[in-house]
Amino acid sequence: MGVVGDVASVQTGAQSGLVSFDTSPDSYRHWRLSIEGEIATLTLDVDDHGGIVPGYELKMNSYDLGVDIELNDAVQRLRFEHPGVRCVVVTSAKERMFSSGANIRMLAQSSHPWKVNFCKFTNETRNAMEDASENSGQTYLAALNGTAAGGGYEIALACAQILLIDDSSSAVSLPEVPLLGVLPGTGGLTRVTDKRHVRRDLADVFATRPEGVRGRTAVTWGLVDEAVPRATFDEVVRERARAAATRSTRPAHARGIPLTPLRRTITTNDVAYEHVTADLDRGASTAAITIKGPSPEQAPGSLAGMHELGADFWMLAATRELDDLILHLRTNELEIGTWVFRTVGDAASVIACEGLVTANREHDWLANEICLYAKRTLKRLDVTSRSLIALIEPGSCFAGWLLEVALAGDRQYMLDGLAEDGEGEPAAIVMTEANDGVYPMGNALSRLQSRFFGHAEHLQTLAAHRDQPLSAAQALELRLVTAAPDDLDWDDEIRLVLEERAALSPDALTGMEANHRFVGPETTETKIFGRLAAWQNWVFARPNAAGPEGALRRYGTGQRGQFDRKRV
Repeated sequence: MGVVGDVASVQTGAQSGLVSFDTSPDSYRHWRLSIEGEIATLTLDVDDHGGIVPGYELKMNSYDLGVDIELNDAVQRLRFEHPGVRCVVVTSAKERMFSSGANIRMLAQSSHPWKVNFCKFTNETRNAMEDASENSGQTYLAALNGTAAGGGYEIALACAQILLIDDSSSAVSLPEVPLLGVLPGTGGLTRVTDKRHVRRDLADVFATRPEGVRGRTAVTWGLVDEAVPRATFDEVVRERARAAATRSTRPAHARGIPLTPLRRTITTNDVAYEHVTADLDRGASTAAITIKGPSPEQAPGSLAGMHELGADFWMLAATRELDDLILHLRTNELEIGTWVFRTVGDAASVIACEGLVTANREHDWLANEICLYAKRTLKRLDVTSRSLIALIEPGSCFAGWLLEVALAGDRQYMLDGLAEDGEGEPAAIVMTEANDGVYPMGNALSRLQSRFFGHAEHLQTLAAHRDQPLSAAQALELRLVTAAPDDLDWDDEIRLVLEERAALSPDALTGMEANHRFVGPETTETKIFGRLAAWQNWVFARPNAAGPEGALRRYGTGQRGQFDRKRV
């Protein structure tokens, strides 16, 4: 984990200075993970000198991207490697300090893209904690043994239950507006009102009060669930954790699967895993991403076979690789603006592999976790600020879960017929049960529901074509693809599409794509990634926050930020 050259022992050819999302508990610098039966404890103990890049100290349990990479890894491993864990207690090793939030010096010195990617990844990690509480039977409980400020309180807000020590000094706060001239960028404003149901006027007072709120007042306002005296704090935390564990349906004696290190090769223009590859064309600003379908030995016909394969089971292995690739490209390849997705393999094998998972997700913990992980990875794709284009060609296997990858795209092109001198069968796509809401977007709709929002009758038409291979002509008629050129026009049309994309403003494309992707109802998640993120990104670029006399730059100097008072 960190900004490194050789990202891991199993990776070769890495470029210097890349951010890696690889880590494991034995190499954590900032978190300690301990497990006692059905209760796990994640203890935040940030190494002051362990910043992911130089130039700041992580004092007072403040955090940067490296700290959150470890938290994300712990959340993931608890779900797959420790199925017997039913409650996760999140606390701190520091006396009277849970966390002071995102490191201010880090934010002040970081580039705008770094801040944006940091906030996005941190939001996704918080969402994964909530997803574990809601769908995996691993309830997260925040044991705030000291002050939780800013992003520190936002970690607590991602938990299902918050206990605050009542010692006359420990408080919860969101001080970003009064102290830094920015916003609580990892969902704080939204979760306070939408999740904690704090009244709007009290939320306004809270977000403009830098010292925060303590004890019984925090309980009365709804900011925490309990304020517990120091003398009984540890005992009450144990009682609440045991109660949460009792309510869980998580299997008590299941055997977890180790998430073995990913094997990848990174060169100047290529990123390659076993099932996923990306070829980078820097001149055209494109990444050609190919996902390979399963081989027979990676797609067993039984649950026992799936458990035996563990992390080598195709759907889990391919999801892990795609997830890692998204993070790698999003963080390390800012100028690769268009991602072009292809698949290669047998659609029937993809459907069989996925069918094993979806048919058993309600009664098998591993099948459920694989589905949930695929859902989270697709959501990560949805909120990535890149143009996403799917190319459906002969030999592809866009079916079920892999069809979701295509539907996540801004456009889909499908070759009608075979290429000249081509062999085999023409391209086909297959809708399955999985496309009917198994992997919902952040707006709580399936990608088909989002695509055909306001056209419920067409969704009924599509249901009649489920589990059928659809040709290019059929897919075009059913409005599942953008266009279906034949071989004579294919190369030129795709070339023009990619050239046009590269010629447009990346900023305008990001705004356009985000608005088009998330139709329909607004949810807590779409607010966090849409409304809040959009305003925060704008605030981060404004001189009131990030200018030489802005609040973010002047924090800690004894000088107040100088604000341009115009409202725009």
